[in-house]
Amino acid sequence: MGLGSMETVGSMSLGAVGLLLLVAWAVRAVEWVWWRPRRLERALRAQGIKGTHYRFLHGDLKDMARLSNEAQSKPMALSHCIAPRVLPFLHQVINDHGNIVLSWFGPYPRVILKDPELVREVFSKNKFALFEKPTLHPLGHLLVRGIINYDGEKWAKHRRIINPAFHLEKLKCMLPTFSSCCDELIKRWDMHIGLQGSGELDVWPEFQGLTGDVISRAAFGSSFKEGQRIFQLLEEQAELLMKVIQNVYIPGFRFFPTKTNNRMKEIHREIRALLSRMIEQRESAMRKAGAANDDLLGLLIESNFRYSQEQGGSKNTGMTKDDVIEECKLFYFAGHETTTVLLTWTVVVLGMHPSWQARAREEVLQIFGKNKPDFDSLSQLKIVTMILYEVLRLYPPPTFLLRKTYKEVKLGDFSFPPGVQLLLPLLFLHHDPEFWGEDAGEFNPERFASGVSKASKVQGAFFPFGAGPRICVGQNFAMMEVKLALAAMLQHFSFETSSSYAHAPYNVITLHPQYGAQIVLHRL
Repeated sequence: MGLGSMETVGSMSLGAVGLLLLVAWAVRAVEWVWWRPRRLERALRAQGIKGTHYRFLHGDLKDMARLSNEAQSKPMALSHCIAPRVLPFLHQVINDHGNIVLSWFGPYPRVILKDPELVREVFSKNKFALFEKPTLHPLGHLLVRGIINYDGEKWAKHRRIINPAFHLEKLKCMLPTFSSCCDELIKRWDMHIGLQGSGELDVWPEFQGLTGDVISRAAFGSSFKEGQRIFQLLEEQAELLMKVIQNVYIPGFRFFPTKTNNRMKEIHREIRALLSRMIEQRESAMRKAGAANDDLLGLLIESNFRYSQEQGGSKNTGMTKDDVIEECKLFYFAGHETTTVLLTWTVVVLGMHPSWQARAREEVLQIFGKNKPDFDSLSQLKIVTMILYEVLRLYPPPTFLLRKTYKEVKLGDFSFPPGVQLLLPLLFLHHDPEFWGEDAGEFNPERFASGVSKASKVQGAFFPFGAGPRICVGQNFAMMEVKLALAAMLQHFSFETSSSYAHAPYNVITLHPQYGAQIVLHRL
């Protein structure tokens, strides 16, 4: 065979390989956007699950974006019935189709489970390992990963390493840090209202500063100014992520040099560099004799070292430096967001309900007087705790949680095949009159007078921090910080919602006030 013939055969072979690859890609694409969604839809509808029908590629994403934009175009009336504004699409499909609803996140089937029994089963010790945490978007890892997104052995290892840092005795040592941050806030507010004795204030950025200061000092031993850049970057990253998840993701699109993609990657690199430097400085300090390990980063590094020693001393058995960076990002984001959101909505709600504010203040003054709150006495704040639980019921920081099946899973009378997302609608379960009574849309902390277990008519209707083995590891940290800050506020000020306040809760990963949270402070 001549050289020319060989070249011709080679070109034909390459062409055939290219054609085969193209056909294989086309088959996978059709499977992703059509065959698989249709197959899963038939399997779910055969079990009596109603809902929206699959629409090619987009699913319900266009409807979600349209309804969200409409809802966010103006504030709502001053009411705690916020679900139609916060999650308008879910509100519509649940009203149209019932409590077990099929919807579509692009080509991915998403079943809404507004059933406390099924939700409790998802969280249960026997079933939780049967689910994965779905990725909202391939770029989602640029915001946070960490233990909140891990599954299986990696989740179990990280949970075991992280748990010691959040033991109550460890948190007790952080109380002076919490207290000093609150003192600075109170002094700043006192100066703000000056000789007039009263004045208007937007508490949303104030609480962002407070909780940022707390998490920076308690987690990393630094001041808020040193950590402020990280918070700004995480906030921008969250906003960008919320925008990109409203569109269908085409595989490979994250590698395109679009303006949003480039900016998200820039933010990711800058945060990693800041945290990497912080971790290296801490590890260097800890190698010196007498270095304190009483903040979350120090405790995490210490626990990681101890875990590695227990597993035989290999560096590969514990968390890698990248793992530690991701957990630090999660400390920053979750620790900052949860407490900011809870504090803000608590103050807004107490401004709307002055009688409960007066009861909370009376309890605080009875227990602490004008003295600084101490760790052991915080547990005596029964009315304050009832109020916080009721705010968490009405304004849960995450309004829903997601799980995904990786194999067939039986829940109640339903069998969910692999690849189905399960949406657990916290906000709707927290507001349902069937579980909470006819006053479900009203602020009534008395429902928690006998504790969480007896507050609702059924178990599993209240889970602001999740439940089961994967319950939020930082919930005690958040609750202690919020109780301390609220007690300090009540000791020094009374407050009411300002006439300039516009009630507009909306989702930015967690539940934010769209136009801020303006209150009027009065010095006591």
